[in-house]
Amino acid sequence: MTTEPTIDMKLEVAVLSVSDVDRAKSFYQKLGWREDIDIANGDFRGVQITPHNSQTSIIFGKGTKSGKPGSGTLLLAVHDIDAARADLHARGVDVSEVFHYAAGPLNDTVPNSRLPGRDPEGRSYFSFASFEDPDGNSWLLQEITMRLPGREWKPAGAQAADVGALAELLHETEEHHGAYEKTHGEHHWWDWYASYLSARQNGSGPEEASAAAKRYMDEVFQVPLR
Repeated sequence: MTTEPTIDMKLEVAVLSVSDVDRAKSFYQKLGWREDIDIANGDFRGVQITPHNSQTSIIFGKGTKSGKPGSGTLLLAVHDIDAARADLHARGVDVSEVFHYAAGPLNDTVPNSRLPGRDPEGRSYFSFASFEDPDGNSWLLQEITMRLPGREWKPAGAQAADVGALAELLHETEEHHGAYEKTHGEHHWWDWYASYLSARQNGSGPEEASAAAKRYMDEVFQVPLR
Protein backbone atom coordinates (compact mmCIF):
# COMPACT_ATOMS: atom_id res chain seq x y z
CA MET A 1 0.00 0.00 0.00
CA THR A 2 1.33 3.44 -0.92
CA THR A 3 0.34 6.77 0.53
CA GLU A 4 0.87 10.22 -0.85
CA PRO A 5 3.30 12.34 1.17
CA THR A 6 1.82 15.39 2.84
CA ILE A 7 4.92 17.58 2.48
CA ASP A 8 7.92 17.81 0.17
CA MET A 9 11.24 16.63 1.57
CA LYS A 10 14.32 17.20 -0.56
CA LEU A 11 17.83 16.13 0.35
CA GLU A 12 19.44 19.57 0.48
CA VAL A 13 22.90 19.12 2.02
CA ALA A 14 25.41 16.41 2.91
CA VAL A 15 27.95 17.37 5.60
CA LEU A 16 31.58 16.32 5.06
CA SER A 17 34.41 16.24 7.58
CA VAL A 18 37.67 17.86 6.51
CA SER A 19 40.92 18.65 8.30
CA ASP A 20 41.79 21.82 6.34
CA VAL A 21 38.86 23.98 5.27
CA ASP A 22 40.77 26.15 2.79
CA ARG A 23 42.39 23.11 1.16
CA ALA A 24 39.02 21.40 0.78
CA LYS A 25 37.42 24.57 -0.60
CA SER A 26 40.20 24.95 -3.16
CA PHE A 27 39.79 21.33 -4.27
CA TYR A 28 36.05 21.58 -4.84
CA GLN A 29 36.36 24.93 -6.58
CA LYS A 30 38.87 23.29 -8.93
CA LEU A 31 36.10 20.91 -9.94
CA GLY A 32 34.11 23.91 -11.17
CA TRP A 33 31.48 23.49 -8.47
CA ARG A 34 29.55 26.54 -7.28
CA GLU A 35 30.46 28.23 -4.00
CA ASP A 36 27.24 29.22 -2.24
CA ILE A 37 28.49 30.48 1.12
CA ASP A 38 31.63 30.80 3.21
CA ILE A 39 30.71 32.19 6.60
CA ALA A 40 32.63 32.44 9.86
CA ASN A 41 31.35 33.23 13.35
CA GLY A 42 33.78 32.79 16.20
CA ASP A 43 35.00 29.19 16.20
CA PHE A 44 32.49 28.22 13.54
CA ARG A 45 33.09 28.25 9.79
CA GLY A 46 30.81 26.80 7.17
CA VAL A 47 31.41 26.45 3.43
CA GLN A 48 28.64 25.29 1.11
CA ILE A 49 29.52 24.00 -2.37
CA THR A 50 27.14 22.64 -5.01
CA PRO A 51 28.09 20.26 -7.85
CA HIS A 52 27.10 21.48 -11.31
CA ASN A 53 23.34 21.26 -11.84
CA SER A 54 22.86 19.37 -8.56
CA GLN A 55 19.91 19.89 -6.25
CA THR A 56 22.00 18.77 -3.27
CA SER A 57 25.00 20.65 -1.85
CA ILE A 58 27.85 19.72 0.46
CA ILE A 59 28.86 21.63 3.57
CA PHE A 60 32.18 21.40 5.39
CA GLY A 61 34.04 23.58 7.82
CA LYS A 62 34.66 23.59 11.55
CA GLY A 63 32.42 23.77 14.57
CA THR A 64 29.90 21.18 13.34
CA LYS A 65 29.24 17.71 14.74
CA SER A 66 30.51 15.39 12.05
CA GLY A 67 32.63 12.28 11.67
CA LYS A 68 36.32 11.72 11.26
CA PRO A 69 37.88 13.58 8.28
CA GLY A 70 37.75 11.35 5.24
CA SER A 71 34.85 9.21 6.49
CA GLY A 72 32.32 10.42 3.93
CA THR A 73 31.16 8.54 0.82
CA LEU A 74 28.94 10.32 -1.69
CA LEU A 75 27.62 9.46 -5.13
CA LEU A 76 27.29 11.63 -8.22
CA ALA A 77 24.92 10.56 -10.99
CA VAL A 78 26.32 11.27 -14.46
CA HIS A 79 24.85 10.63 -17.90
CA ASP A 80 28.21 9.91 -19.57
CA ILE A 81 30.85 8.48 -17.26
CA ASP A 82 33.65 8.80 -19.84
CA ALA A 83 32.93 12.51 -20.32
CA ALA A 84 32.77 12.99 -16.54
CA ARG A 85 36.14 11.26 -16.09
CA ALA A 86 37.69 13.34 -18.86
CA ASP A 87 36.48 16.54 -17.22
CA LEU A 88 37.93 15.51 -13.85
CA HIS A 89 41.25 14.58 -15.45
CA ALA A 90 41.39 17.96 -17.17
CA ARG A 91 40.99 19.59 -13.76
CA GLY A 92 43.91 17.63 -12.33
CA VAL A 93 41.86 15.11 -10.35
CA ASP A 94 43.10 11.54 -9.90
CA VAL A 95 40.01 9.61 -10.93
CA SER A 96 39.87 5.83 -11.24
CA GLU A 97 39.27 3.82 -14.36
CA VAL A 98 35.67 2.77 -15.00
CA PHE A 99 34.63 -0.33 -13.04
CA HIS A 100 31.57 -2.37 -12.20
CA TYR A 101 30.58 -4.43 -9.16
CA ALA A 102 30.74 -8.23 -9.40
CA ALA A 103 27.67 -8.67 -7.20
CA GLY A 104 25.71 -5.59 -8.28
CA PRO A 105 25.94 -1.83 -7.64
CA LEU A 106 27.66 -0.81 -4.38
CA ASN A 107 27.94 -4.41 -3.17
CA ASP A 108 31.38 -4.78 -1.56
CA THR A 109 30.54 -7.98 0.35
CA VAL A 110 32.26 -10.38 -2.04
CA PRO A 111 36.00 -10.82 -2.72
CA ASN A 112 37.32 -8.67 -5.57
CA SER A 113 33.98 -6.88 -5.62
CA ARG A 114 35.07 -4.21 -8.10
CA LEU A 115 35.88 -5.46 -11.59
CA PRO A 116 37.61 -3.37 -14.28
CA GLY A 117 35.63 -1.96 -17.17
CA ARG A 118 32.04 -1.03 -17.82
CA ASP A 119 29.14 -3.24 -16.94
CA PRO A 120 29.34 -6.03 -19.58
CA GLU A 121 25.64 -5.68 -20.30
CA GLY A 122 25.81 -1.88 -20.61
CA ARG A 123 23.10 -1.37 -18.05
CA SER A 124 22.18 1.98 -16.55
CA TYR A 125 23.22 2.24 -12.85
CA PHE A 126 25.95 -0.43 -13.20
CA SER A 127 29.10 1.46 -14.32
CA PHE A 128 31.19 3.48 -11.87
CA ALA A 129 34.38 5.48 -11.32
CA SER A 130 35.75 7.03 -8.14
CA PHE A 131 37.93 9.82 -6.77
CA GLU A 132 38.79 11.31 -3.38
CA ASP A 133 39.17 14.78 -1.95
CA PRO A 134 42.37 15.73 -0.05
CA ASP A 135 40.98 14.26 3.20
CA GLY A 136 40.03 10.95 1.63
CA ASN A 137 36.28 11.56 1.40
CA SER A 138 35.18 9.22 -1.37
CA TRP A 139 33.12 10.19 -4.40
CA LEU A 140 31.54 7.65 -6.74
CA LEU A 141 30.45 8.49 -10.26
CA GLN A 142 27.51 6.33 -11.30
CA GLU A 143 26.41 6.35 -14.93
CA ILE A 144 22.64 6.65 -15.16
CA THR A 145 21.44 6.86 -18.74
CA MET A 146 17.84 5.84 -18.07
CA ARG A 147 16.08 5.75 -14.72
CA LEU A 148 14.02 2.76 -13.73
CA PRO A 149 10.24 3.19 -13.48
CA GLY A 150 9.21 4.78 -10.22
CA ARG A 151 12.64 6.35 -9.63
CA GLU A 152 11.50 9.90 -10.34
CA TRP A 153 9.01 12.03 -8.44
CA LYS A 154 6.06 13.34 -10.37
CA PRO A 155 6.27 17.11 -10.88
CA ALA A 156 4.33 18.94 -8.21
CA GLY A 157 3.24 21.62 -10.66
CA ALA A 158 4.52 25.08 -11.29
CA GLN A 159 5.18 27.24 -8.28
CA ALA A 160 4.86 30.97 -8.12
CA ALA A 161 8.16 32.73 -8.79
CA ASP A 162 9.82 34.79 -6.09
CA VAL A 163 9.22 38.21 -7.64
CA GLY A 164 11.99 39.89 -5.69
CA ALA A 165 14.58 37.26 -6.65
CA LEU A 166 13.45 37.34 -10.27
CA ALA A 167 13.69 41.14 -10.37
CA GLU A 168 17.20 40.99 -8.91
CA LEU A 169 18.29 38.41 -11.50
CA LEU A 170 16.83 40.49 -14.35
CA HIS A 171 18.66 43.56 -13.03
CA GLU A 172 21.91 41.59 -12.96
CA THR A 173 21.24 40.36 -16.50
CA GLU A 174 20.63 43.90 -17.74
CA GLU A 175 23.91 45.11 -16.22
CA HIS A 176 25.97 42.38 -17.88
CA HIS A 177 24.13 42.78 -21.17
CA GLY A 178 24.98 46.49 -21.10
CA ALA A 179 28.69 45.68 -21.19
CA TYR A 180 28.15 43.28 -24.11
CA GLU A 181 25.98 45.77 -25.99
CA LYS A 182 28.72 48.44 -25.91
CA THR A 183 31.13 46.28 -27.86
CA HIS A 184 28.86 44.37 -30.25
CA GLY A 185 26.62 45.25 -33.13
CA GLU A 186 22.85 45.37 -33.35
CA HIS A 187 21.09 42.29 -32.01
CA HIS A 188 17.93 41.21 -30.19
CA TRP A 189 18.48 41.67 -26.47
CA TRP A 190 16.08 38.85 -25.63
CA ASP A 191 18.37 36.27 -27.28
CA TRP A 192 21.28 37.35 -25.06
CA TYR A 193 19.01 37.51 -21.99
CA ALA A 194 17.66 33.99 -22.60
CA SER A 195 21.14 32.49 -22.84
CA TYR A 196 22.39 34.36 -19.76
CA LEU A 197 19.37 33.46 -17.63
CA SER A 198 19.55 29.82 -18.71
CA ALA A 199 23.20 29.62 -17.66
CA ARG A 200 22.53 31.28 -14.29
CA GLN A 201 19.61 28.96 -13.55
CA ASN A 202 21.85 25.97 -14.30
CA GLY A 203 24.43 26.98 -11.70
CA SER A 204 26.86 29.26 -13.58
CA GLY A 205 28.17 32.41 -11.94
CA PRO A 206 27.62 35.86 -13.50
CA GLU A 207 30.92 35.88 -15.42
CA GLU A 208 30.42 32.31 -16.68
CA ALA A 209 26.87 33.18 -17.75
CA SER A 210 28.12 36.27 -19.61
CA ALA A 211 30.68 34.16 -21.45
CA ALA A 212 28.00 31.58 -22.30
CA ALA A 213 25.69 34.27 -23.67
CA LYS A 214 28.52 35.72 -25.77
CA ARG A 215 29.36 32.29 -27.19
CA TYR A 216 25.70 31.73 -28.02
CA MET A 217 25.43 35.04 -29.85
CA ASP A 218 28.72 34.48 -31.68
CA GLU A 219 27.87 30.94 -32.75
CA VAL A 220 24.19 31.28 -33.56
CA PHE A 221 23.80 34.86 -34.71
CA GLN A 222 27.40 35.83 -35.51
CA VAL A 223 26.94 39.28 -33.97
CA PRO A 224 29.92 41.39 -35.15
CA LEU A 225 32.08 43.62 -33.00
CA ARG A 226 31.45 47.31 -33.44
